[in-house]
Amino acid sequence: MPESDERWSADEQWDAGEMGCGELILKLNVRLRKMQPTQVLHLTALDTGAIADIPAWCKMTRHILVRAQHPDYWIGRRTDH
Repeated sequence: MPESDERWSADEQWDAGEMGCGELILKLNVRLRKMQPTQVLHLTALDTGAIADIPAWCKMTRHILVRAQHPDYWIGRRTDH
């Protein structure tokens, strides 16, 4: 039985559709900056490049990749410490 997404709550949701990762990363950065530290964004990104790019971007920017199951990604906004 597949896991329910209900237990993976998010403060905001964004469906980026087929957006390419270059543009997606720029817009993702803006969205997360508007959120409060530790809030979670549920991102849906259909681009196959997201599989590698989203985790790498999170690591580089210190945002928390809470869960990744392509095409869905739960990203926690980092604290600014």
